[in-house]
Amino acid sequence: MAILSTPRKPLRLFLIVGFVLAVSFFTLSSDYFESPNLALYVNHPYAYVRSSYDWARRKQRHPVSSYAALSQDPPHQLPKIQFEFEDGQGVQESRRKEVKNTFKKCWHNYRKYAWGFDELKPISLMGANTFSGWGATLVDSLDALWIMDMKLEFKEAVHQVVLIDWDFHPDHQSCSTFETTIRYLGGLLAAYDLSNETVILHKAIELGEMLYSAFDTPNRMPANSFNFERAKEGQLLPSTREISANVGSLSMEFTRLSQLTGDPKFFDATERVKRELKRTQDGTKLPGLWPTYVDVQNGFLTPDSSFTLGSMADSLYEYLPKMYALLGGLDDSYLEMYVKATNTAKAFLLFRPMLPDTESDVDILFSGTVLSNGVGIIDLQPQGQHLTCFVGGMFALGGKLFEIPEDLEIGAQLARGCAWAYEAMPAGVMPEEFTMVPCREANMGNCSWDEERWEKEGNKNFPKGFSSVHAPGYFLRPEAIESLFYLYRITGDSKWQDMAWDMFQNIKKVTETKYGFSAIEDVTRGTSPKKLDSMESFWLAETLKYFYLIFSEPDLISLDDYAFNTEAHPLRIPKP
Repeated sequence: MAILSTPRKPLRLFLIVGFVLAVSFFTLSSDYFESPNLALYVNHPYAYVRSSYDWARRKQRHPVSSYAALSQDPPHQLPKIQFEFEDGQGVQESRRKEVKNTFKKCWHNYRKYAWGFDELKPISLMGANTFSGWGATLVDSLDALWIMDMKLEFKEAVHQVVLIDWDFHPDHQSCSTFETTIRYLGGLLAAYDLSNETVILHKAIELGEMLYSAFDTPNRMPANSFNFERAKEGQLLPSTREISANVGSLSMEFTRLSQLTGDPKFFDATERVKRELKRTQDGTKLPGLWPTYVDVQNGFLTPDSSFTLGSMADSLYEYLPKMYALLGGLDDSYLEMYVKATNTAKAFLLFRPMLPDTESDVDILFSGTVLSNGVGIIDLQPQGQHLTCFVGGMFALGGKLFEIPEDLEIGAQLARGCAWAYEAMPAGVMPEEFTMVPCREANMGNCSWDEERWEKEGNKNFPKGFSSVHAPGYFLRPEAIESLFYLYRITGDSKWQDMAWDMFQNIKKVTETKYGFSAIEDVTRGTSPKKLDSMESFWLAETLKYFYLIFSEPDLISLDDYAFNTEAHPLRIPKP
């Protein structure tokens, strides 16, 4: 798809200098949000500037002979996902307003102290480049600005985004294909789906062309380590030990790019990965699940022995039901892979923790890690991770989309588990990683409290139920509120909103700084933990977005109209 011709360098320099001067003016303005000059400025035409290297014109070293194309059949009528809310039901304006004010505080200070950087350091008030220096917070937050009706701020951000040069990376020789896809490409596509601003799609196409070069390898499997100069020469190689989520979580963004442009090559790229996932699913050491690491270079081998729905595998599973929806229900292989994966997870990964009798009515589950040698020895490690908290939402979504009632109930138990873990900690916030004392009953059954077993396996330094907390930090992650959001939108039960509000207040209490919010070092040490001077882009892009949406009108980004990528960027679902 042709976009815009490359401007001459003097014009490019003029535009950039002009924009920098405008930015300087607004940075110096103390009443930034109230200034009428902002409205005048953002209504100017966008000064779109193409990247200095045209990836679309790069000759593929390992060309594709034929493309797998998107189906031309009309999308199916999918089962309804969201609860049938009554008009006006569900909006909790005071809570929503507080979330929005929190977002505005963070955005204002990112704008003032770190504009164009990947993130704001909320204590030292410096910009930090952690994801290639293209402005991760800027791009990641575009759709959140639109959703929160901050249209002037959105337009100003777009003025900056259209100047991004994907070939400008003085401090980085490479980027992560996965992170660049979910944060930057996903952010641009969602912002376009919401706003219909064509310049955003043009910038997404530029980036998509660059990322497509990650698939220019001998076997057309993606290289996650995207070295810019090697990519230009077609010299990238997929890894012999790749994180499974990195290779299996590019499909939503590449598919949506093909849907919007009509160019099949993006869909074809990740369709090849899907075929390998489907081919290998039953042949791993825990059939139905893929291991944490895969050998992408030598035939998509799966010799690894560790299996989890959490870190390093998470979004691979998350994308199975979402891809089914994004493709309009036209590819049953995503349904089949989801059912196989969740059946294995229910049999081997999910567990119920042993809790004191005073909490015997708490109906919760967690998802752990399994070590399997492939010949019958399967060892459950009852480890909880904040990253795994998304699975409550995944099971609930899959339960509705594929009409599996059991999965909806399991999703609720998993979501409650993470909410319980928040409340159990002294800081009121869940740690990054921990281990629990699990019930031994089959089929995730309840068990009675065993004080003797607790004294043997537990740790009196932690709340009852926990045996260790080996990563006690909290990094402003979104996965717990994400699942509460899904359960609320699917069931319509306001208790999920109340859980979310408790969660929001606890997070705010222990992470807020004068100029933003910060990751904290240790949630087990009371309500004044050490702050780490880090505010990753997903705090605005995901965490605060889900908090805002759970208190908003239910038809704002309906689950029947949008599928969220793993960075909470809503991509529009095609309709019949």
